[in-house]
Amino acid sequence: MKFLINNLTRKIMCFMILLALSPLGFSQSDDNSITEDSFSTSADNPDLEWLPAPETFPGCSLTVLHGDIGEPRLDFFFKMEPKTVAVKHIHNSAERMILVAGELEVQYDGEDPVVLKSGHYAYGPAKKPHKAKCLSEEPCVLFVAMNEPFSVAPITKID
Repeated sequence: MKFLINNLTRKIMCFMILLALSPLGFSQSDDNSITEDSFSTSADNPDLEWLPAPETFPGCSLTVLHGDIGEPRLDFFFKMEPKTVAVKHIHNSAERMILVAGELEVQYDGEDPVVLKSGHYAYGPAKKPHKAKCLSEEPCVLFVAMNEPFSVAPITKID
């Protein structure tokens, strides 16, 4: 019985993730969408080129999966080394995120902190200040999808 409940829970989570991400696929209207090749990868693919994240995030790196860092409709993996803290910051774009590995605490201004575990989905509104901390002993890897070009601005005011 426990197996059936766990299996059902997993299926429901997968369905919810696909449902949440489905607007991404339907909203892209590039002329070359039909002619471009499909793509799949994992965060541990040795062929991925991990680049240092902006200096606002020491101990972090990112790799672009689809799109261009300076253009709309960007998908990327963001990696935080264990126990790394991402200072309070904002983005010009909303973020749709799925934690791929690790355990990550995220807190948006005016809200309680949330601890994401592998497979968890999170949405972050554009321009809403937030911070994060990798709680795990392994790196935290986050899949992030943004509608607008990548931007980050640290919040220097101390609470």
